[in-house]
Amino acid sequence: MKTMGNYAETAMLIRKPISKVFDAFIHPEITTKFWFTKSSGKLEVGKTIDWTWEMFDHTASIHVISITPNENIKIQWGEDKDAIAEWNFKSMGPDKTFVTITNTGLKGTTDEIMAQIRDATGGFTWVLAGAKAYMEHNLELNLIADRYPKEE
Repeated sequence: MKTMGNYAETAMLIRKPISKVFDAFIHPEITTKFWFTKSSGKLEVGKTIDWTWEMFDHTASIHVISITPNENIKIQWGEDKDAIAEWNFKSMGPDKTFVTITNTGLKGTTDEIMAQIRDATGGFTWVLAGAKAYMEHNLELNLIADRYPKEE
C-alpha cells in the first residue's frame, strides 16, 4: 500500500503561553510529568534521545530532525527515516497555545496502517490531554500508564 497521505493527527488548546508549552515538549523534566518516565536528555537538533516508559519496560530512540523555537519540533522514531512525528505550536493569544501533533510514514497493509493511525491518534491525544492537565492545573493524571494498566 502507498504511504503517501497515511498519517495520524490530533490537536488541543492548552491555556498557557506558547513558550511554556513548547518548553514542556523540549525539556524532559517537564515531559515526564505527562508522557514518558525517563529521557536521556533534552531535545536538541541532531541528537538521538532515548525515551523510556518504565511501566511498559519500553524504550524508544528518537532522532531530532529540526526545532524552530515556539513553532515546531520534528523527530524521527527509531531507524525508519519515514517514521516522523511533528509538533506545531500556534499562539492563540498571550496565554493560549494550540498544539497539533502529526505522525507520518505509516507503512504496511491497509489493516496495519489503520491500526497505526488509531494507536498514534489515541496515544498523542492522551499526551496532549496529560500536558493540558499538568500545565493548566498542575495535575499528573497518569493517562499513559493508566491506558494500559498491568494486572497485579
